[in-house]
Amino acid sequence: MHDTKERLSLLWIFALLNYLYADVVALFALAGSRNSFEPLSPWALMGSAVLMEIPIAMILACRLLPFRANRLANIIAGGVITLVNGFLTFVPPLAGWGRPPAFAEYLFFATIETVATSVIIWQAWTWSGVEAGVSTERSVRQPEAGIISS
Repeated sequence: MHDTKERLSLLWIFALLNYLYADVVALFALAGSRNSFEPLSPWALMGSAVLMEIPIAMILACRLLPFRANRLANIIAGGVITLVNGFLTFVPPLAGWGRPPAFAEYLFFATIETVATSVIIWQAWTWSGVEAGVSTERSVRQPEAGIISS
């Protein structure tokens, strides 16, 4: 896999699956506990929906956006998701604001998610326009197959 667009898209899929499964594990922990909990407010649910939509949208954006917009979108989206994930996972327990329902599992997933989005940021940051031009030319121009598209 030499195409950076493909690699970034795959990394977003990997991160998204980790986000989703971490939430499933947290829901199982809540459902299995005997403690009652306050349901999330509509604004909290909307906020989490927006946060989940970012990696979902980035899977497509990686494939469809041109180089400059793609690179910038990956750096910004990766940065936002990494900061929010890091804050929500690590700050509340350290500040004494409560404990997530499945802390050990959530911490495990959060570490993997943070590494994945950090790799996304790094890949986008080091992605050069030369590579983007070569991969585009390679996919359009295939003289060895006798196919030349203009």
